Amino acid sequence: MSGGVVRTYLLITGLFNLAASLIWGVDTLFKLHAGLDIFQVMLTNAAFTLGMVVFEIPTGVVADTLGRRVSLLLCIATLFFSTLFYVAIAWRGWGFWPFMLTSVFLGLGYTFYTGAVDAWLVDALKATGYAEPLEGVFARGQMVFGAAMLTGTLGGGLLGQLALSVPYLVRAATFVPLFVLAWIGMVEIGFTPRVLEWRRVPTEMRRVFIEGMNFGLHHRVVRPVMFASLVNMSFMIFGFYSWQRYFLDLLGRDLVWVSGLIAALLSLSMIVGNALVRPLSRAIRTRTGVLAVSSVVQAVTVVLCGVVGLVVTTGSVSHAVPARFVVVVALYLVYGVALGAVGPVKQAYLNAHIPSAQRATIISLDALFADAGGVGGQSGWGYLAKVRSIGEAWMYSGATLMLGAPLYWMARRNDKDLDKF
Repeated sequence: MSGGVVRTYLLITGLFNLAASLIWGVDTLFKLHAGLDIFQVMLTNAAFTLGMVVFEIPTGVVADTLGRRVSLLLCIATLFFSTLFYVAIAWRGWGFWPFMLTSVFLGLGYTFYTGAVDAWLVDALKATGYAEPLEGVFARGQMVFGAAMLTGTLGGGLLGQLALSVPYLVRAATFVPLFVLAWIGMVEIGFTPRVLEWRRVPTEMRRVFIEGMNFGLHHRVVRPVMFASLVNMSFMIFGFYSWQRYFLDLLGRDLVWVSGLIAALLSLSMIVGNALVRPLSRAIRTRTGVLAVSSVVQAVTVVLCGVVGLVVTTGSVSHAVPARFVVVVALYLVYGVALGAVGPVKQAYLNAHIPSAQRATIISLDALFADAGGVGGQSGWGYLAKVRSIGEAWMYSGATLMLGAPLYWMARRNDKDLDKF
């Protein structure tokens, strides 16, 4: 029975991330074509992140009360209608504010997903007697995520050649079989949703929220792991939105297809990182050890990416820009490998310390910390990139990634039982 749970989890992960990534490569172009300027496009992205920050915890509470399947179904329905509304806004020329409002609802949709699917998987596997380490399942999930992201990003770019609205329509269509799969295949096992009268829902949500916050913020292992999420995400989202411009500047040519190729290589590097989880677990033997080593590798590679950029932008070696471009891309792909190794280990380690009744809420709390880091990173490092240079912003933001290592060491010091693989 555990095998069926894992297959359902992998199918949901693949379909969801395929649908999500179909628009990643064309979203900015789509909004510009709809009449927004570049600053308004950035504001809609900020509205999306704000929606995630505001709704992250409440939707985690929904999963821990009404059920994880209900949460995923609400996610799919919200994203389906929001995606179609994006297309309607563009077709009808309704402008900036409808895009802003719909972006908030897109953020809401994603928060119904975070926490719910992982919580369902962990509880279902425990209830069906699954005895293997969870890192293996999460690593397979991350590999499926990487493959789906690679397929969706490239496919969305090709579909966008037909019309910029086509990837959005295909995305909405992909949500239909995902909804059916979640309805039929995501049976609640090892967790009993609570049937509540509507008048009691706010009170129950508040109770679960307070208990989850108290547990997460006072747990001596969970707390430093969540702060590490904030640190890591402060660069990750900033880097995701800045590398396209940064790398093409280093190349010295505005070749958009190169960005698509690098995005595909980054997806592959994360898949490689997922595949390295098992050998790393044998070599390092502790979960916090893997996480700390990954933090150091991420920090060093990002700092070096920034240093190389600063060397180039001084103009002292302008003839060597293509070679420097290759070096920076290679370093960023190493960062992708380290990032890919973190996901499965951190997921398993965090879940090992969370009680079932609060699992989705605390996973959402961890995502909230990560979202907060992303908002801060985009604002702070983005401003530094504007007034100084992207390379300098990468150098300083990379240095802050080193803070992840002592945070994981704090978790290790307080954990004598669950840290070993």
